Amino acid sequence: MFKPALGIIIGRMIGFAVAFAIPIVLVRVFDIETFGTYKQWFLLYITILSISQIGMSESLLYFLPRAGRDAGEYMMNALLFLTVIGVMTAVVLISLAERIAVWMGNPMLAPLIPPLALFLVLMQAAISLETVMTARTRYAWASAAYAGSDIVRTAFFLIPIAIIPVLPSLIYGAVAFGILRLSIALWYYRHEFGPALRPDMQVFARQLVYALPFALYVVAHVAQENLHQYAVAGLFDTATFAIYSVGCLQIPLVDMVSTTVCNVMMVSMAKEVQHGRDSKVLELWYDTVRKLALVFFPLVGLLLLVARDVIVLLFTKTYLASVPIFMVGVLAILLSAVPIDGLLRVYAKTRTLLVINLVRLGIIALLIYGLVKLFGLVGAVLVTVFALAVGKSIGLWSMMKIWRVGVGDVLPWRALATVAIASAAAALPAFAVDFSLHSIPLIRLFAVGVVYTGGYLTMILVLGLLQEDERAWLWNWAGRARLTLRSTRS
Repeated sequence: MFKPALGIIIGRMIGFAVAFAIPIVLVRVFDIETFGTYKQWFLLYITILSISQIGMSESLLYFLPRAGRDAGEYMMNALLFLTVIGVMTAVVLISLAERIAVWMGNPMLAPLIPPLALFLVLMQAAISLETVMTARTRYAWASAAYAGSDIVRTAFFLIPIAIIPVLPSLIYGAVAFGILRLSIALWYYRHEFGPALRPDMQVFARQLVYALPFALYVVAHVAQENLHQYAVAGLFDTATFAIYSVGCLQIPLVDMVSTTVCNVMMVSMAKEVQHGRDSKVLELWYDTVRKLALVFFPLVGLLLLVARDVIVLLFTKTYLASVPIFMVGVLAILLSAVPIDGLLRVYAKTRTLLVINLVRLGIIALLIYGLVKLFGLVGAVLVTVFALAVGKSIGLWSMMKIWRVGVGDVLPWRALATVAIASAAAALPAFAVDFSLHSIPLIRLFAVGVVYTGGYLTMILVLGLLQEDERAWLWNWAGRARLTLRSTRS
């Protein structure tokens, strides 16, 4: 399962590494208020795009592996549905432009909403491109699409800024990128499905039965995931929102790894569920959680050590107040090792997903104002991490009933504890280096990262956390790296 996942991860890694340059460049081109406006504009885009899909794109991961000759009909139904809903959403968005700007406390947003609406339509119509490639096991194509899309998007965002350094330049570059991506997606759908790419109402009815409950889950999920940012935007000025949004920095590696592994896990599990092999599903689940923990647990330890240097290096000292927000938000990465949403979707438990996100939304709505009053901006991200932990617990409880297992068997607890010990032990020498080394952030980041990574790899080998094939892969990778280094020197 992880060979195709690794290929997609590499593609996403390349794309994310390039796209990560967008905010880093913008904080150096724009003042803090303009950067805050960009972050609000992008927050609106991400929120609306996630909700307006109504679960139709993600449902393809469920239907296409099972579809057979009906695959083209599922695809065309999804394409038409996503486009129509995108247009309807855009019309509503434009009509409410002034109200949205007032609600966000930023009049600069109003003239930027019509191009946002157009960008939304284009991106929504093409949103399924990589999802379809993954569901059709075109893993190499999906990897290339993830990398290429992010690279081109970054160019379309930043080149106009280099010519005319104002925010509308970026936004109209985004629209041009949306046109290009949609054109490529339409070509691929035709290439992949051929004459079978046609709508079918009976098939569409089955898609709606699955997607509508999932859509309610998505609405609740997106609402609880972004409510803290909208609350901060409404309670504080644009500059303060910029500080908070930087503190909520998303580490590209986390989404890249968790989403990719989860999607491939779902495709693999779907075949086992179809044949009634729950024991095989449980094995896949243990292996997935263990591997994600091997990546995410040490990542959290390292980021907590270098939080200040990361913020200063990427966003300058102007955003130093973002550091404590970032450190609290990083704790959520630990929970990303338990991809419970994908597991529940394999069993079509969309109602459970809806309940989970409604509970999370309720916790955030009830507690966020009080925690902001008590802890300032840190309180907003703290309540979000707490709600996430509660939601994961509910999902695991649901799976315990499906699998008929106890608390001790729903997760690979021993492996998780051992990975946590290895991550903590590796932090001790790295902390000593961080404390004693007085240098610029880049040098300190490099030194701490090397010491931490070396210590962690030593610990996982000593504690026997890697399986035989994983150790073989690690030694093989290290050997190739040494050969590459030697050839570079020569």
